[in-house]
Formats: sequence, structure tokens, C-alpha cells
Amino acid sequence: MSLTQTRAIIDSIHDESLNMSKYNHMRRFNLMVPQSVFGVDTDILRPINSWPNKEDYKVAAKKLAGRFQENFRRYEAGVPADVIKKGGPNMDF
Repeated sequence: MSLTQTRAIIDSIHDESLNMSKYNHMRRFNLMVPQSVFGVDTDILRPINSWPNKEDYKVAAKKLAGRFQENFRRYEAGVPADVIKKGGPNMDF
């Protein structure tokens, strides 16, 4: 991701235009991602679209989500159950 596009996202946070965006839910990572940000390539906002091979993306995304879950297990004891249930990666997708 270029520095120019990174700055465009930061600018949209600061000027609050990001609040007016529509969002897509990334089920695997349980994240809400804007559909568009002024000055940002929309393919970056949908990472699967920036990979030449969609199946490779799916494999890599599943692996990354698993690593997040594995790492989080160290901290689960101090986290409320509803946060654990609603937050973080979901391996069902």
C-alpha cells in the first residue's frame, strides 16, 4: 500500500469523511472495511481483489486468521466472553 493511499485513509479519518462511508463486513477477520475512500484504490479495500490468484488469497487469509487466534489465546483469560465471541477472526469462512 503506497504512502499516498495510507495518507488518504488517515486524512479521511481526520476530516471525518470516513464516517459517511458505506462498509463491507470482512467475515474472516470480523472487520468493517469502507467500500470507498477518496484517493484510495478500491482493490486495496477488498484485499482479495488485489491478489492475482483468489484461491491463494483465501489460503493466506485463513492462515493469518488462525495465527491471530493462536496468539490471542495468551490473553483470553482476561477478556470478557462477549468480546471473545464477537471479536477477532472467524475460522468458519
